[in-house]
Amino acid sequence: MPIPVDHTKPVRTTAKLHAFNQLQQWIIDGTLQPDEKLNDIELAQALGVSRTPIRESLQLLESQGFVTMQPGRATQVTPVEPEDIYNLLPPLSVLQALAAELATPNMDEETLNLLEQKNNEFAEALHAQNFTKALKLDEEFHQLIVARANNPYIFSMVEMLQAHVRRLYYYEKINLREYSIEQHKELIRLFKEKDIPKLAEVMRANWIYTIEKF
Repeated sequence: MPIPVDHTKPVRTTAKLHAFNQLQQWIIDGTLQPDEKLNDIELAQALGVSRTPIRESLQLLESQGFVTMQPGRATQVTPVEPEDIYNLLPPLSVLQALAAELATPNMDEETLNLLEQKNNEFAEALHAQNFTKALKLDEEFHQLIVARANNPYIFSMVEMLQAHVRRLYYYEKINLREYSIEQHKELIRLFKEKDIPKLAEVMRANWIYTIEKF
């Protein structure tokens, strides 16, 4: 099980959170391959933590569908199922639309400026065909909106669903469209106008179009 040794080790975080974030990232980007067996001793050594946070992280990853654990046998990375896109995007689109509705009263000038900045950077990444960076910036754009909804349950559910979507983007090579730039601009305009019904409609469409493209 080859494990990178040059990854960043954050200082201000718990061992469990550090282990969870790094393992999830390795599963998403393919460093840890589908169906690969995971050795908690090797993972603990690679991450510089004890086996306890590794086991706790693997349990959390199992609850989120990233690994399967068979006591006394093996812990394995789950396979990538392309058809999961049809299960992931409909609920994610609804949650994102709800987040937009809840975020509208909380939108201030600073956040709107940040959204415009992220969308400009997103556009630059797309035009440069840097799709990995574009995906990251697209997520950051939407995370700003979800954060302004001030609902921890929506935030955690969206975070988990987006992690699975991100994994499919890596494996299925799904590239974002330039039309997303215009959709983002439309969302920003609607936030300024506080047009909640139209916001929800545009937000759902921003996510659902990937199913049609896929």
